[in-house]
Amino acid sequence: MKDNENEDYQQFLQESLHERDEIQPYTENAQIEIVKTGKSQARRTNIMISLAILLLIVPVMTLATYLYYSIGSRADKLIDIVTNTIYITEPNMSVRKLDLEEDIGLFSMNITFDVFKRIGKEDYKMGNYDVDFLLDQPSFPKKDLYLDRPLAENPDKESEFIFHPKANPPFSITRGMDILNKLPDGTVAEAYISLYQVMKPKDLQNILPKNIEIRWLAVDTGLEASQEDKEGYPITPIGYPPQYDPTTWSPFKTDDNEKAFMDILTELEKNESVATKVARAKSLSLSSRIAYIKKHGIHIYGAVLTGPTEELRKLQDIKEIRAVKAGEVKLWNWE
Repeated sequence: MKDNENEDYQQFLQESLHERDEIQPYTENAQIEIVKTGKSQARRTNIMISLAILLLIVPVMTLATYLYYSIGSRADKLIDIVTNTIYITEPNMSVRKLDLEEDIGLFSMNITFDVFKRIGKEDYKMGNYDVDFLLDQPSFPKKDLYLDRPLAENPDKESEFIFHPKANPPFSITRGMDILNKLPDGTVAEAYISLYQVMKPKDLQNILPKNIEIRWLAVDTGLEASQEDKEGYPITPIGYPPQYDPTTWSPFKTDDNEKAFMDILTELEKNESVATKVARAKSLSLSSRIAYIKKHGIHIYGAVLTGPTEELRKLQDIKEIRAVKAGEVKLWNWE
């Protein structure tokens, strides 16, 4: 029995060795082709895995960006900082937040909006702003303004329209009045006035002709005499509109615009880097200016007015006004 088993095993072994001898080895070219095929398949696999990861990452990161701007209403707060900065640093300028467009991208947000000026009794579109945010840090605004007499984009002591009593304006009341005197009747205009001394806001109305509207008040903050901050950077006037604004999006839809102004300054101080990027002046010095106002109260040294041109010509007879600068002019709308 054992002899038969040994014979069967020997026969199986011989057949196996014979089959191995019959197997032809791969040629060198065939081996190279096999390696190439393996590499190609591995490359395709890696590409597909990478694409799958990217397709997964993009929506996740986009969702994370939406969450970033929505948590704590961060997007709304950034929009408020931008628009409120314009209200207090751009004389007689307003924003219609109802028409503001907001677009959130990957780690970014873009807002675009129009700006308006009140000339006479109508609000006129004066251009638009385009502001990009990388998370909560804005770029410098891209502006497209179509003003006849725009304020300087890079302000200095010679380019402002409103001056403190202790500052020397580069123009006189005669020059500003010459322009107003040459404008035809039947027009409405904007006028920037500088005073000989600071006064309370309510006192300004008492010295002006009755048919003139005050659109914006320049507030004395202790820096306007030198027109620069402690480091020597130019500063611009800051102020607020004194009139009640009935529009639902305005920060001045209140009977106490002085308080609204101070509330805005306090909020902007917490986000001064954003406000400074949006403002024309690259120094707002809000901490020292707020402290000065709290100590001395709100006093004004200038204002922006609008009304019929023939009424604005009467400004030359007001002894408290030291200088006038003509602004925008439109056809009659004073009804």
